[in-house]
Amino acid sequence: MYKHRISLLALMLLVAIGLQAQTIVGTWRTIDDKTLEAKSYITLYEEDGKIFGKVTKLLLRDPKTTVCDLCPDERKGQLVMGMVLLKNLKKSGSTWKGGKILDPNNGKIYSCKAWLDDANSDKLHLRGYIGPFYRTQTWYRVE
Repeated sequence: MYKHRISLLALMLLVAIGLQAQTIVGTWRTIDDKTLEAKSYITLYEEDGKIFGKVTKLLLRDPKTTVCDLCPDERKGQLVMGMVLLKNLKKSGSTWKGGKILDPNNGKIYSCKAWLDDANSDKLHLRGYIGPFYRTQTWYRVE
């Protein structure tokens, strides 16, 4: 009887660890599409069952002076550091979708979806799209 309880506890622990590894919540390093240099850290967090993403570190620009001059909404003129760029992603199977993401470099807001890499849960693929046009980036989990 005691062995069965330990086995059950161990199984539950492994399942919990596996489920935790399948989350996109955490901090991710973004890569500049042109230079392939690490550009920023975005921290994804859950609020009311939805995923949001906030800039928590700028690596290529001064975080004290970099503002979103081209933002079309209330974020116009605000510092990019600390800005919420990703809003309202909802889990649907193995993807998160239905959200919006802002590109502070051009001020455009895109529909988006995200999914973890099948082979490596420390890689997040995030696709922003307008109609049939899209761009996919790979973000890397920060330990």
